[in-house]
Amino acid sequence: MECNVKTVHKDSIKERCVIFARHLIDNKSTVRAVAADFNISKSTVHKDITQALKKVDIGLYEQAKEVLEINKKERHIRGGEATRRKYILG
Repeated sequence: MECNVKTVHKDSIKERCVIFARHLIDNKSTVRAVAADFNISKSTVHKDITQALKKVDIGLYEQAKEVLEINKKERHIRGGEATRRKYILG
């Protein structure tokens, strides 16, 4: 399935959640990064991956869930780095 930004809005939810999940897994991305790459809201990406994908492809859902869990564990580190850069660079 090709990840075409122009067609992702037209795809059914089933196809869209698979596209988002594959992109998240392949790039070890965050929900925000996937949303930015497809020019769609992060809440749509999150909902598609955490709710719709579970009903479509449980194996892919489990893989995506692992990436989401890693992101959740590292979130505080990324936030701290952003704050540090903000004050160092002014």
